[in-house]
Amino acid sequence: MSDTPLPTPLAAPRASGGARLRQLLYEDTAGLHPGLHLATTLARLLPLGYANSERAAILRRVGFTIGAGTLIRGVPRINGARGFFRNLSIGAGCVIDVDCTFDLEERICICDRATIGHQVMILTSSHEIGPREHRAGEVMRAAVLIGDGAWLGPRSIILPGVTIGPGAIVTAGALVNKNVPPHTRVAGAPAKVVEELDPSMV
Repeated sequence: MSDTPLPTPLAAPRASGGARLRQLLYEDTAGLHPGLHLATTLARLLPLGYANSERAAILRRVGFTIGAGTLIRGVPRINGARGFFRNLSIGAGCVIDVDCTFDLEERICICDRATIGHQVMILTSSHEIGPREHRAGEVMRAAVLIGDGAWLGPRSIILPGVTIGPGAIVTAGALVNKNVPPHTRVAGAPAKVVEELDPSMV
């Protein structure tokens, strides 16, 4: 047996202290959006349920796409990575009620004349199923589309990748994990079609 010592394994290269600090600062501040924080603070000073068009104008001013005649009754909770302003598009003549949550990791498109009830959550991100040591695995992202004239009832939850068809109704408290056909009403958790609606009904 040789007495020659085995070579010492090479250590993995380490990021410099400055590079690591910059990475940590980036991760810790990714959710900070000074313009949005200022805008939402100003919008929250408006009386709840009043000045709805002014609230929409404030959010439009900071970079969100919001159509004419849209009313925002309470400032939604908005989160997302840097550059998320382009991920929210709200059409004309919509109504956004109080205490809604918009997760803008991916795009949310709310088409014309849609109504979003109070405390609705629209999510565009979740996790893949991971190993037993950490079940919340890799982050997955998928856009959400809310069709023309759709109505999301209070406290409904829309999961990533879902399309709500034009003229559809999501009943209060429903959990929507798959596409909703146009002119139908869905209910339950998970949501299922409970009624076909007349598309010609005025």
